[in-house]
Amino acid sequence: MSIYGSFLSDEQFQCSICLDAFINPSSTPCGHSFCMACISRYWDGSKVCQCPLCKKTFQKRPDLQINRTLREITDQFRSMRGVGREKKSEGADGGIPNGFFDELKKKLPRPLPKIPVKWNHEATADTTLMASSVPNSSPIAFMMPPSGPPPPPPPTYRTSNRRRFTVTGAASSQSLPLCEIHHRGIMIYCRTDRLCICPDCETEDHKDHDTVTVEDQWRDTKAQLSVSEKEIQDMIRQRIGKIEEIKMSVAELELTFERDTAGSVCLFSALVSAIQRSQAELMEVMEMSRRAGEHQADAMIRQLELEVEELRRREKALAELTQLDDALHGVKTFPVLANPPPAKDWSCVSVNSDLGTGTIYRSLAVQVERFQKELRTVAETGFPTLVLEPSPVRTQSRIKRVQEYAVDVTMDCNTSHPRLILSEDMKSVRCGDRHQLLPDNPERFDRVVCVLGRETISSGRHYWEVEVGGKTDWDLGVAKQSVNRKGKIDVTPSNGYWFLSLRDKNKYAFRTEPSTDVPVNLRPQKIGVFVDYEKGQVSFYNVDSKIHIYTFNDTFSECIHPFFSPCTNKSGKNDGPLIITPVTLTE
Repeated sequence: MSIYGSFLSDEQFQCSICLDAFINPSSTPCGHSFCMACISRYWDGSKVCQCPLCKKTFQKRPDLQINRTLREITDQFRSMRGVGREKKSEGADGGIPNGFFDELKKKLPRPLPKIPVKWNHEATADTTLMASSVPNSSPIAFMMPPSGPPPPPPPTYRTSNRRRFTVTGAASSQSLPLCEIHHRGIMIYCRTDRLCICPDCETEDHKDHDTVTVEDQWRDTKAQLSVSEKEIQDMIRQRIGKIEEIKMSVAELELTFERDTAGSVCLFSALVSAIQRSQAELMEVMEMSRRAGEHQADAMIRQLELEVEELRRREKALAELTQLDDALHGVKTFPVLANPPPAKDWSCVSVNSDLGTGTIYRSLAVQVERFQKELRTVAETGFPTLVLEPSPVRTQSRIKRVQEYAVDVTMDCNTSHPRLILSEDMKSVRCGDRHQLLPDNPERFDRVVCVLGRETISSGRHYWEVEVGGKTDWDLGVAKQSVNRKGKIDVTPSNGYWFLSLRDKNKYAFRTEPSTDVPVNLRPQKIGVFVDYEKGQVSFYNVDSKIHIYTFNDTFSECIHPFFSPCTNKSGKNDGPLIITPVTLTE
């Protein structure tokens, strides 16, 4: 762990909000990590959740969980940095500790103990003799004291291996340290006992030992010192190289983390989007199938009622015929009334209850199977180095196509309810607290808090977008030019209104007969409205999520206008405006 401490920094485990080490860290979908409490407080009260670092916006507040792996790493790093600070004085900024060579020396052979010697009075105080006790050991320095008894004249001496040493006056002038026992100059090194000795010691105690002069032993030791120094330098280089290798591994780990985070968000987002699209399509298909079934049932009921009415008339005629006394008339009339009127065989007729959702379910099953295949591939091989963008989906290309029919829409102030406040450019509307003094012209709504668009739609295709973020209630769509604008209004397609509604911040509905609730998982910030006049279609889109929400299918017999209703402000809870925004083509 001490090696990691040399290159990990506090900033890598620091929350960018509280500027302290992570406590219960959690990661946002964009890959950045913060303390769970910090990021929760940062998002509390915000209408839109953004990453504090990269400013990525999330349409729905992410459901954050504690990143247990990062928390464990942070806890280990805290304890590791605590030990590192205590021992920082032992090394140089995380490098080789000061005690490294001391520990290394302990593993080398111990040097010879100093032999007590008597010093020559005539010797100088600064003369030093260096001798090494064993190979790979440091030389021994013998420092000459300033005083001591003079040694006796040195005799000629022959070693056991027939080497001859002569200590003369010249030799004594070299200030050799003296043997404490024999008062002879210490000039011999015994390799067997690893001691520096004098010639007399060699004769008495070191017979048949491997002995050499101190100078020869020092020359051999110098050669071995260079080898030891090179070995130490190689060890240092190896460890520095390992430090760099570990640093590179950590950098690679960071890249892998970012790659896998982006890949996983992309993979799961694609699945979530596919499910949401399928859900929206299911609701649309089921609603259309339900309406078709209801129309079919209404037609059959009307036909049956007509037949029942005809049969009752026949029944009444027969009853009247029984009351007549005119035999001739009865005989002539009975054959006509006796035969039942022509009627349809209803025994095999029934309302089709199939909602037509099988195709959508099969399509979703194929997408889920593809997701499982990709998931297995990721589990076996991991994400590729380059994370590919998710393939464009059908709904994205669909909204891109309708955006090509964007038109410049403005609001008609002559139709706005007296409580509505319009901007100068007629692109924004909100509800005020009280009525304004406005002329009660025929075009103006006096009960429904709404306003129509100035543009008249009588043919072709038209598209516009309205920002609705932050509001709890609103209505958007189109209305016939001839709709009733006074008093209470039943806003349904049969009365010339086709629009989508939001109530109480999360209840979305279409004003059909009866009203149709629609679950919307991703709360839209901007709604796109598309009208195809010839096809009789009014479609709604979640612009940010690129999801088709719903399509009305009807027949337009006259001009229609864009319809906007910010609804009442609910004592300030719904005082945000509806804003017509410029259309930016979706990539």
